[in-house]
Amino acid sequence: MKPHILVVGGAGYIGSHMVKLLDAAGYTPVVLDNLSGGQRAAVGSSRLIACDMGDAGMLDALLQAFDFRAAMHFASFIQVGESVAEPAKYYDNNVANTLALLGALARHGAPPFIFSSTAAIFGDPHYVPIDERHPKEPINPYGRSKWMVEQVLADFDRAYGLRASCLRYFNAAGADPDGQLGECHEPETHLIPLVLQAAAGRRPSITIFGQDYPTPDGTCIRDYIHVSDLCDAHLLALQALLAGGASTRYNLGNGAGYSILEVMAAAERVTGRSIARTHGPRRAGDPPSLVADSALAKLELGWRPRFADLDTIILHAWRWEQKRGGGGAHPGEGASAAAR
Repeated sequence: MKPHILVVGGAGYIGSHMVKLLDAAGYTPVVLDNLSGGQRAAVGSSRLIACDMGDAGMLDALLQAFDFRAAMHFASFIQVGESVAEPAKYYDNNVANTLALLGALARHGAPPFIFSSTAAIFGDPHYVPIDERHPKEPINPYGRSKWMVEQVLADFDRAYGLRASCLRYFNAAGADPDGQLGECHEPETHLIPLVLQAAAGRRPSITIFGQDYPTPDGTCIRDYIHVSDLCDAHLLALQALLAGGASTRYNLGNGAGYSILEVMAAAERVTGRSIARTHGPRRAGDPPSLVADSALAKLELGWRPRFADLDTIILHAWRWEQKRGGGGAHPGEGASAAAR
């Protein structure tokens, strides 16, 4: 029998790509998702339990029903600006609900745990590229919520033997190379899909928040990593934990930073279309530059990104955007280089 893996948030952008990879790799993913941001169709034929991860009773019933070999957590709110405006929402879901999930796992044998963390835990970088030793000084509630959970996981490991791998994403981007999955947020807040919606004529323009950052062109710089490469790292981390490995923390990125203007230029190059732009003030909570040093993941996991080129990342996202078709109006208008 194929090992069961609990995938919390598996109907969302990254989670659905992970579900597909787990199935292909010989596991049986079971998805727990409240569908507040995910899509039922994104899990394919995998089992889906439509439930909130803060529902302790449902979690206990689910963990009794299945002999999960491990659990993976993708069910977080991730918008930096929204976290500044609505911190209670972020601490309630990203921290309190995650504690409910971890408590249930601890009660049911403490299976290994993969946690989607973020580059936002580092705050304004002291140096780039950012390695795992970099000080943790988050400057927004989103980053603080993720750093809190990382510290909780260290305590749960010591107290309950719940081993965990914290994978700190920089900027997830792109789409399934096979064209089956991609980003489906409504409203969309991530730079690359917003830019491609503008290229497709489904958005009149892109608003760039901030032109006065201490970067070469004044716009935010981010490290964009293909969603499939992220999932490859998750699979390797999962396999390491299932083999008895200790808890770990890894930064995941390509080690190359691109400004918002450079991303827009690449999108125009890939699509062959012009993208209109307007300008707005800086967005609260955004550091100027975040670029990963992923040497540790490469050394210890043997991880190697397959789609590191920015044009390739954008090309896969563009194919997905075209496949989605007209899809009606897309609310919202602006983009900043959000840290995941």
